[in-house]
Amino acid sequence: MKKTVVLGASDNPARYSYLAVERLTKQQHPVVAIGRKAGMIGNTGILTDRPTIEDVDTITLYLNEQHQKDYYDYILSLHPNRIIFNPGAENEELLNLAKVNGIEALEACTLVMLSTGQY
Repeated sequence: MKKTVVLGASDNPARYSYLAVERLTKQQHPVVAIGRKAGMIGNTGILTDRPTIEDVDTITLYLNEQHQKDYYDYILSLHPNRIIFNPGAENEELLNLAKVNGIEALEACTLVMLSTGQY
């Protein structure tokens, strides 16, 4: 199972980040949800701070490019194996930073990857 940080998590069931947390959890991937406001997605709490997290496989981004800038150092400090830039989260600067730091960077949709077995 791939420990995943969902950055930009929302407790609004209409948001794709909400669906991603639900589906990752359903497929038994450990999930850490981080968002701007606290809340719950099923049994997963949304954290508003930047916790130290060990053994992160994937960070999946649901923040637009402008909001990602505040998280660059945090994202890189987690040393993920990959970063998924979901639609609307594309960011050439962070994509290049990831590659320079040996992190796989994908412009893809986590929900599609989960539903097609590519996750």
